[in-house]
Amino acid sequence: MGVIYMDHNATTPLDPAVLEAMLPYLKEHFGNPSSTTHEYGKVAREAVEEAREKVARLIKARREEIIFTSGATESDNLAIKGVAYAYKDKGNHIITSSIEHKAVLNTCHFLEEEGFKVTYLPVDRYGLVDPDDVKRAITKETILISIMQVNSEVGTIEPIEEIGRIAKEKGIIFHTDAVQGVGKIETDVGRLNVDLLSISGHKIYGPKGVGALYIRKGLKLIPLIHGGGQERSIRSGTENVPGIVGLGKACEIAGEVMEKEAEKLTYLRNKLVEAVLSEIPDSQLNGHPERRVPGNANFSFRGVEGESLILSLKDFALSSGSACTSASLKASYVLLAMGIPEAIAHCSIRVGLGRGNTEEQIDLLIKELKENVARLRKMSPLYEG
Repeated sequence: MGVIYMDHNATTPLDPAVLEAMLPYLKEHFGNPSSTTHEYGKVAREAVEEAREKVARLIKARREEIIFTSGATESDNLAIKGVAYAYKDKGNHIITSSIEHKAVLNTCHFLEEEGFKVTYLPVDRYGLVDPDDVKRAITKETILISIMQVNSEVGTIEPIEEIGRIAKEKGIIFHTDAVQGVGKIETDVGRLNVDLLSISGHKIYGPKGVGALYIRKGLKLIPLIHGGGQERSIRSGTENVPGIVGLGKACEIAGEVMEKEAEKLTYLRNKLVEAVLSEIPDSQLNGHPERRVPGNANFSFRGVEGESLILSLKDFALSSGSACTSASLKASYVLLAMGIPEAIAHCSIRVGLGRGNTEEQIDLLIKELKENVARLRKMSPLYEG
């Protein structure tokens, strides 16, 4: 059967239909989208604009509000630095949360070195940001709020609509890293009251190396990359046409299957959660029990190191946290921010279910978890169950 992939929060396999859509632009349709004096360039330009429309449709935005990037890290950097530099005459204060992706946190740390002030809001035991904390943190100098839509480690869905409403009332620009939400839960930029929204292709069965940034019409950004003026002079550089076509197709497919897929993944996740919590003593679910993205389940097993458990589960591809920090031996900063003791945070694993997972695979994972947790606890001098 091979290794069963259950790390879809880290990346997703390329959908066959996405690959099929991309292939012509890796072969015969190789033109530069800026070379519109001939057919090769025109075909490439049309493909880019068609993909832009598909991305916009998924998040209910206008086509001209979508900028293509190399991925969500660039989109986050462009949104946060772009606003900070463009509006520094109005203020120098940014609000974010303590559990953001490193692409946001490290960008904010960089801006602090540049003289900006950043407030890192706490979260509750479920990983939720309190909108009242956002409101209290706002000062006359606040120019940007950046709160993620869904946490990549524990799957908690943040109250983005309410935070966006607060930002709008105060006239403050609002950005959300929506990498773990777009294509999995309904995302409407108008209803969410967001001004900027980051998207990644490889999280929604599209290719790696391509992403997008929604920029509300009329918003000013200072570009990070200067050059030939592509993407409305906000992101110069010859467009990655095959990647952009793939992202567009992935967004189109997500819009068609999202509701049915969410129903399936919620069922599989709930079956896994119920079995783990009822059949494995001293286990806990991290993140909100209900306000969570369909395919995510993050567990801690007292007395069992997460890394050891993952190595024991040889038939499964899992992770012990965010893919960008899984090489670190430190406890998850997200779990620590949620108030989970370090000893328990070290005992966590993340299950990321996706399009290809089945109920049979869930049954097998439950069986393997029960056996391996029990075996590792017997070997542990720290567990007194």
